[in-house]
Amino acid sequence: MKPKIFFLLFILAGIYGCSSDDNADSTPNIPQNSECNNGFAGIYPCNNYDLIAHLPLSTFGGIGITGNDSWGWTDSASGKEFAIICTSNGTSFIDVTDAVNPIYLGTLNTATVASSWRDVKVYNNYAFIVSEANNHGMQIFDLTRLSDLTTVPQNFTADAHYTGFGSAHNIVINEVSGFAYAVGSDTFSGGPHFVNIQDPLNPFGAGGFSGYSHDAQVITYNGPDNDYTGREILIGSNVYEVGLFDVTDKSNPIEISTVNYSNIGYTHQGWFTSDMNYFILGDELDEVNYGGNTRTLVFDFTDLDNPIYHTDFFGNSPAIDHNGYVKDNLYYQANYTAGVNIYDVSNIENNSISKIGYFDTHPENNATNFRGAWNVYPYFESGNIIISDINRGLFIIRKSGT
Repeated sequence: MKPKIFFLLFILAGIYGCSSDDNADSTPNIPQNSECNNGFAGIYPCNNYDLIAHLPLSTFGGIGITGNDSWGWTDSASGKEFAIICTSNGTSFIDVTDAVNPIYLGTLNTATVASSWRDVKVYNNYAFIVSEANNHGMQIFDLTRLSDLTTVPQNFTADAHYTGFGSAHNIVINEVSGFAYAVGSDTFSGGPHFVNIQDPLNPFGAGGFSGYSHDAQVITYNGPDNDYTGREILIGSNVYEVGLFDVTDKSNPIEISTVNYSNIGYTHQGWFTSDMNYFILGDELDEVNYGGNTRTLVFDFTDLDNPIYHTDFFGNSPAIDHNGYVKDNLYYQANYTAGVNIYDVSNIENNSISKIGYFDTHPENNATNFRGAWNVYPYFESGNIIISDINRGLFIIRKSGT
């Protein structure tokens, strides 16, 4: 059985084979702007992070929908901040400028059918959306349409639609080069599918290479390895290994190196530290397959030709880790049933990573299953952080005392 198919069946069992105490609509009405006091914000366990607002999945329409990915966009003209929340039925947009009073603006429905997997990234004021839904392709939505709406919520339509692939698990964008990379698609055996999006409404395919990739980060490199300064580097989380590729020449992508590690479950997703010296990786199935608490791995990427395992660090529960992102010296990790955990990685060179806070969107338990926080977006200038939860929708949190 192909790794992708096995993983899909496994995660479906985790999402839908769960007990009745995890129903999405069972959340009581929690007051907005609940400070984290004595370890709780309302019913939600927390430390050092307050609940600013919560919008349940029912806000976004549909019965029995589930949440998945999320991202954010800031309108440079107005300074307004917007959350983009993906669900099984489509992609919803929320004005979170006044974070205590978020405004649901409407939804762009799925291009074909519902799917538990949808992913979104942003480039040049456009959202680019892919899904595991059959024949979905890539929807392109002009986010500037959100800034001056007079009637909400609306049923939005896409501004463009790329059909060079059908289904795709994930999308990655290098905002410097203006290229999108669909991974886990039905092209290139699931390997990265390159799309030139420099003219967002007129995207075109630019090649790709074979070898299934679940997720990736693509950057224009300015890290410590001078051999690759200015090159476009793709770091793929490829089920059983991390792969580094030079994709500067789209007609001739070059494998730089690969690196793996012990007790591989499913090499899921990773992110560079701000100085590009280290790469922080989440393995989605190691807790399931091997037991133990949440394990996050760190690799030394100072020499891209010779990446090496550096260290790992562990959470306080057996919850499964999902997506993680770095902003400055903090690593924000969506940790499914354990919510979102925030780590200080400023001393990662000396194997010192410390948890500075958390917000648990799944108060029932920290079990090893696929419930709770799917994604976290920490990049708003305001300091507000959005979390997309499979069962409970959108949370907006903020560091206490800020």
